[in-house]
Amino acid sequence: MIKAVLFDLDGTLLDRDESVKRFIDNQYDRLHRIVGHIPRETYIKRFIELDQRGYVWKDKVYQQLVEEFQITEMTWEELLQDYLSEFKNNCVPFPNLISTLDKLKSRDIRLGMITNGRGQFQLDNIKALGIEKYFDTILISEWEGIKKPDPEIFKRALKQLKIAAHQSIFVGDHPENDVKAAQNVGMKGIWKKDPQWESIEADYIVDDLAELLLFLNKEN
Repeated sequence: MIKAVLFDLDGTLLDRDESVKRFIDNQYDRLHRIVGHIPRETYIKRFIELDQRGYVWKDKVYQQLVEEFQITEMTWEELLQDYLSEFKNNCVPFPNLISTLDKLKSRDIRLGMITNGRGQFQLDNIKALGIEKYFDTILISEWEGIKKPDPEIFKRALKQLKIAAHQSIFVGDHPENDVKAAQNVGMKGIWKKDPQWESIEADYIVDDLAELLLFLNKEN
């Protein structure tokens, strides 16, 4: 019997690829006076390359952009601050996010979230999606002092939910940090499809969040 569903954030609930594209496009417009000497597509493409889907923190990204494109009217620190304050205004949810969370709560399923990243930044994005109220616990790696795939962060979340590992599932897009890490502590690992990966071994694979309900119907 599944009593808890835990989620990753980026690439699972938040469509990070689309959010980044929207943010950097908007940043180019807002700061056109400072970055307008760079062709729009060049600026956007290079940011996305350097970002490496969020695995490179933006201090390094903006330092590189400032150097490569000879941005002189703003420092990399100011560009980073713009990212920190504005990204939340560009958050794009995956389809059926709210309706799926609504249905899970209606079944008295406990909900948790474990996300790697900066504390306030991730919390701002969660609030921007309008989903904070659905979760019984939210663990963000910076504030916890540990990050996925460390088993301790999964155990900590389960302890807060008061649910055993075998009664819970974890949904994420990363094969190692999410699926395998969850399986290693006794949870079922559900892979939210990501085109970056192929042939992932998981207990279940979903392309759309709404498909989680089908899995729960089978399990329960």
